[in-house]
Amino acid sequence: MSTEEHRKEAPKTVSCMVITVSDTRTEETDKSGQLMIQLLKENGYQVVDYRIVKDDYESIRNLIAEGAANPEVEAILLNGGTGITDRDTTYEAVDSMLEKKMPGFGEIFRYLSFTEDIGPAAILSRAIAGVCKGTAVFSTPGSTGAVKLAMTRIIVPELAHVMREIYKDKIK
Repeated sequence: MSTEEHRKEAPKTVSCMVITVSDTRTEETDKSGQLMIQLLKENGYQVVDYRIVKDDYESIRNLIAEGAANPEVEAILLNGGTGITDRDTTYEAVDSMLEKKMPGFGEIFRYLSFTEDIGPAAILSRAIAGVCKGTAVFSTPGSTGAVKLAMTRIIVPELAHVMREIYKDKIK
């Protein structure tokens, strides 16, 4: 079956949870989280939950587990905490929760960041994606530029297809 045939079988919408990882942002100042929500809604996806969590390994893991256990949440999209400072724990928290990893997401994100945006500083990005308990998980850096790039070039165009792949064995 071709990719186009897969896309035809994909769900028309996906119910999403958006998580911003930040020690300083509030709902009023969270431009990246709001951009994720806006782009999801503009493209026919549903946002069923939105949270801001401190950059703390266990807090991030707990929130991912909560989202993955919620039958209304099909995909979790995180932004922030993906850098290489001691304080950045999002990558480790997400990585520890994934049963299936999609390394191509981070690879393509870094490639696009390198060629279209920030040049060699793209090596500092630790974007990651995969599947946790049947829930798609995407984690991006927290800048609005990074969120816009990941959402418009990778996540929004492929999210329904990703869900089709996750659900295909469950739909007979």
